[in-house]
Amino acid sequence: MKILEGSNLTMVFGGLSALNSVDITINEGEVLSVIGPNGAGKTTLFNLLTGVYSPTEGKICYKKKDIRNLKPYEITKMGIARTFQNIRLFADMTVLDNVIIGQHCRTKTGILGAILKTPAVRKEEAQVKEKAMDILKFVGLDDVYDEKAKNLPYGKQRRLEMARALATDPELLLLDEPAAGMNPQETNDLIELIEKLNDMGKTVLLIEHDMKLVMGISKRIMVLDYGRKIADGPPDEVKNDEKVIRAYLGEDALREGRAC
Repeated sequence: MKILEGSNLTMVFGGLSALNSVDITINEGEVLSVIGPNGAGKTTLFNLLTGVYSPTEGKICYKKKDIRNLKPYEITKMGIARTFQNIRLFADMTVLDNVIIGQHCRTKTGILGAILKTPAVRKEEAQVKEKAMDILKFVGLDDVYDEKAKNLPYGKQRRLEMARALATDPELLLLDEPAAGMNPQETNDLIELIEKLNDMGKTVLLIEHDMKLVMGISKRIMVLDYGRKIADGPPDEVKNDEKVIRAYLGEDALREGRAC
């Protein structure tokens, strides 16, 4: 079943098209990777799907509901969460508090309740903390829950950002270059984590330059180049596509018969 559909997505900045008539379909329960050279429009696509931008043209439907003009927090509440290419944690807050904040869109406590600290509020706070610890255990960070986020090694900061996204209870998780800056062991751990998430029923949309990761976990790969979609299909099919080889390696590679 299709969980998200984007049709004819176009994004123009000052006369420059960052995306040009791109169609995207995400099926429930799959891992779909979006790849392409730098400047291909990958992050612009993520920003459209999560409400950071509204498309110049085109339509975006999540579970058959038009989400084009919704705010990012409204889209998050509907079940779409994301991480960012550049880590955006609350650096001076603890690991646990970063994940607790991720649950804000699911809590019911209002200003008055927070001031009065009613029994219902105290119960909810305890449940939120327990859930945050469960998520940290899932991503392997429960042993550093009281550390400040800024004190974590880079790879663990990446995991924390994923944990905060998971705290929103997403059905669709968008990961923007989650392996960037990771060493090989951290990348392998990340692959295992994404596979666990997918086994739990999470649908994952991934931007990534690490081809080992992409080819290892993707059920389908979509390729962008200069803002246009040039390929969309299974990994084995995409890596041998002439347009993809040309975009990544150039005409010489295509003549020599090299694949990605």
